Amino acid sequence: MTKTVKRPPFDPELEAVLALLSDQMPPTITPEMIPLLRQAAPVSDVSVDDVLATAGIVRRDVTIPGHDGDAIEVSVLSREGRTGIGPGVFHTHGGGMIMGDRFVGLDQLLGWITDLDAVVVTVEYRLAPEFPDPYPVRDCYAGLRWTAEHAEELGIDLGRLIIAGASAGGGLAAGTALLARDEGGPALAGQLLIYPMLDDRDQTVSSAQIDGVGVWDRGSNVTGWSALLGERRGTEDVSVYAAPARATDLSGLPPAFIDCGSAEVFRDEDVAYATALWAAGVQAELHVWPGGFHGFDLMAPHTVLAQAMRAARDSWVARTLGV
Repeated sequence: MTKTVKRPPFDPELEAVLALLSDQMPPTITPEMIPLLRQAAPVSDVSVDDVLATAGIVRRDVTIPGHDGDAIEVSVLSREGRTGIGPGVFHTHGGGMIMGDRFVGLDQLLGWITDLDAVVVTVEYRLAPEFPDPYPVRDCYAGLRWTAEHAEELGIDLGRLIIAGASAGGGLAAGTALLARDEGGPALAGQLLIYPMLDDRDQTVSSAQIDGVGVWDRGSNVTGWSALLGERRGTEDVSVYAAPARATDLSGLPPAFIDCGSAEVFRDEDVAYATALWAAGVQAELHVWPGGFHGFDLMAPHTVLAQAMRAARDSWVARTLGV
């Protein structure tokens, strides 16, 4: 008999949203579902270009060299009519390493562009399992280096460039920050790790607690990490750039912001990463939102908890960018 592991309760407002979501999405993503999920209809009927146009944001797509010099694409997003030099955000999207595109989480970026006058560069890194580690993180690092090399023409002040990503993108942002530290830059003013996916080993209490419930449960997490790492998942043959929770030296990293929900798989690895940053003498701000499931700010943006989460995150971004 499988022992039931108690978990923190979901926030009541969020639990009501989960009940609606349960009819639209499976609790566990298995490998055979990956192609179907990639083909799924978009959540919104409004196109990316319509969203950007409504917000007064212009988009420019650029093909750049990714890992091993292969072509990948980035989109440069900026406020219409923007001139001069200002802050920059390099964005790595979520999707469990297996799905999504560079516009996943777009809503999180809009205010940084319109209110903080930041230029956002969002990268189309290649996805597992077709492109396993190190492709995703190395594509992201190639995109970051391209952004720094073209900072002047992009209107980005290199002293005010941060990296930001959610979920798998949060793990890729952390891994890319480690690569930037270890392989000659660029220096980053901060790393925004939104409920980041950091640990492939499936050994935390929160991983056991969120099994068959919520959004992105334990089984889904195993699917994502297995797609990225194959048979190396959970072994000693895993790079710290692929799974930053494995890093034993976090010194010299930029200040971090880390958030997560108390009722999600990533809770314990995210708290542990913040603790390890502090132990290494790195500044970190940590928020664990009570009753939050994975990605609740995107799936339930109208809720009180989601609005508080976004406000704390946006405050850190503004302070870090010096706006």
